[in-house]
Amino acid sequence: MSLTVRAPLAGTVISIEDVPDPVFAGRIVGPGLALDPERSEAGVTALAPVRGTLIKVHPHAFVVVAEDGRAVLVHLGLDTVSLAGAGFTVHAAQGAPVEAGDPVISFSPDRIEAQGLSPVVPVVALDAEESDLALAPPGTALSPGRTAFTWA
Repeated sequence: MSLTVRAPLAGTVISIEDVPDPVFAGRIVGPGLALDPERSEAGVTALAPVRGTLIKVHPHAFVVVAEDGRAVLVHLGLDTVSLAGAGFTVHAAQGAPVEAGDPVISFSPDRIEAQGLSPVVPVVALDAEESDLALAPPGTALSPGRTAFTWA
């Protein structure tokens, strides 16, 4: 059965190999895509991309495991672990069930950029085969909840 992975926020699709981070670009944690998030003075809220359970929640990243065991990582910016949670607001607890579209973490891409970091948001299918993913093409503008990719 195919799993629809939805865009966690509004942004423009970037190919995973074009992410300016060797771990993501090299698909070390898995294949997927990235989003260059829309900028907003009010910041943005990253939403759960699938229905499931939040098995990891950090201020800068989270992982949702779907009911069938497939896991999706959403990483809010690059090297943002260095911010030690500053500028991130967590709305959901580790271990909590979520529906696709539930708010998980709010943050400001502008603030990340102002600190010299990239606000790009990788969305990765953990332990997946690239051939099992049908990705939205690079350059596609996605709104929150739109299909980012399907996972066969």
